[in-house]
Amino acid sequence: MGALRLPSLALLLSPCKSLRLVSRPLPLRFRLPTLKAAASVSGGSGSRGLSSQSLAKEEPSLPPPSADRKPSSSYEGSVTPRSVDFNAWYLDVIASAELADYGPVRGTMVIRPYGYAIWEAIQEYLNVKFKETGHSNMYFPQFIPYSFIEKEASHVEGFSPELALVTIGGGKELEEKLVVRPTSETIVNHMFTQWIHSYRDLPLMINQWANVTRWEMRTKPFVRTLEFLWQEGHTAHATLEEAEKEALQMIDVYKKFSYEQAAIPVIVGRKSRAETFAGAIRTYTIEAMMGDRKALQAGTSHNLGQNFSRAFGTQFTDENGQRQHVWQTSWAVSTRFVGGIIMTHGDDAGLMLPPRIAPIQVIVVPIWKTADEKNGVMNAVSSLKEVLHKAEIRVKIDDTEQRTPGWKFNFWEMKGVPLRIEVGPRDVANKSVVVSRRDIPGKPGKDFGISMEPSVLVTHIKSRLEEIQTSLLQRATSFRDSNIVDVNSYDELKEAIAQGKWARGPWSASDAEEVKVKEETGATIRCFPFEQPQGQKKCFMTGNPADEVAIFAKSY
Repeated sequence: MGALRLPSLALLLSPCKSLRLVSRPLPLRFRLPTLKAAASVSGGSGSRGLSSQSLAKEEPSLPPPSADRKPSSSYEGSVTPRSVDFNAWYLDVIASAELADYGPVRGTMVIRPYGYAIWEAIQEYLNVKFKETGHSNMYFPQFIPYSFIEKEASHVEGFSPELALVTIGGGKELEEKLVVRPTSETIVNHMFTQWIHSYRDLPLMINQWANVTRWEMRTKPFVRTLEFLWQEGHTAHATLEEAEKEALQMIDVYKKFSYEQAAIPVIVGRKSRAETFAGAIRTYTIEAMMGDRKALQAGTSHNLGQNFSRAFGTQFTDENGQRQHVWQTSWAVSTRFVGGIIMTHGDDAGLMLPPRIAPIQVIVVPIWKTADEKNGVMNAVSSLKEVLHKAEIRVKIDDTEQRTPGWKFNFWEMKGVPLRIEVGPRDVANKSVVVSRRDIPGKPGKDFGISMEPSVLVTHIKSRLEEIQTSLLQRATSFRDSNIVDVNSYDELKEAIAQGKWARGPWSASDAEEVKVKEETGATIRCFPFEQPQGQKKCFMTGNPADEVAIFAKSY
């Protein structure tokens, strides 16, 4: 079997002197050719420009290619074992599976075609669900007047450290600085105020697919970057009850996507007051356990109450002729979900994709030695591809001649393709193929002698894809459940967190006590789960009666 030869991102991020880059402060002003304007952009409140020092805590940028770069292990393209260094493993997989690369501006990333195809699979599913639930897609500008952000006090307080501001346009100082979109509640309300006049205009339910800029100091590809892609839904309603129903409906859409498509067993619940979105009265969340047992907030849905509508004067005339402020929601998932898929399912061989969101579900590797063998094998695999394509199975043939079959096996395993079909001269003669599962390594994951007869082959492939989808969810669920500890005292919580696990226990303590837990353990309340145990409970922190249990964990 040939070795997979791809550069290791862990090596590229090595502190070796020969690979270091000289960091230089970025200029205060730079040109945006597409806007035909010069712009001065500052990141964060009170910032006077960008510098390497201000971003010193982020992941280091990729060095330029080097002809004499050495692999970090026995063969190029191998990844750092997860158990040795989870972060290095994660970065290795992103590089070797060709998901993303670092952009020229520190903290940004370039999403490569294969990584973007995973995001497209997320978009395709959610777009259908959004439209089924009555939402329409539209688009808002990415430049927002700073005065809009200031209108909602808690909103500006929550986002101020992350804002990127434009102060110069067209070579002139702007009369009002502009915020590069961190989220769109403010500009949406500005427009809603112009579109909503009567109860007949409600509910108003829209969604946009867009990019967002937040000036993060510590970045991690897909999980946290200066710019990322997401969808954000915004709705306006006549009553609080309707807004609450909408917020719960959309977090349920996210939950179903997580379980049914991404095979990630999220825990659904309500955020604590301290963790609630800036400007919301309630935030609902889906929390996922990653392979290193840290929590990932994979999606959120907010009941905004009337906070933004009062700040912007978004009102309607009700059926009794009275003027009322609308009740609102917003909800979002982002490319962070791609990072969640990597960290939930990947292993030491690389990425492992659930079939329902895999850009390629089946890779076909033809094997031959002579020209005559090549003709027979290629005719057979072309027929196989046509059969599978007609059955709506996403299939690709790797017929490149520059690489050995063994190299191709490793490469497509690294990219997480769920199934591999191997076809050689003997298989052609027997009118059969070998099918290998990505989730079960070695011979246990191989099916030999599968007939090429279309109905047999299609049935077998579809069955195996469903088995893999189910297996990945079951495996992730078992891992999650085995790493959640029920606690009845603060000492038990500290012990669980020290072991890298999640702690679940009754909680009715104050916000100050919540801050204490974070400061002393590094863990936060991830959520108060919707599924709650029955019976009387006592807060493990204060001993007072508690209505709910909360889940604590360290998180991304």
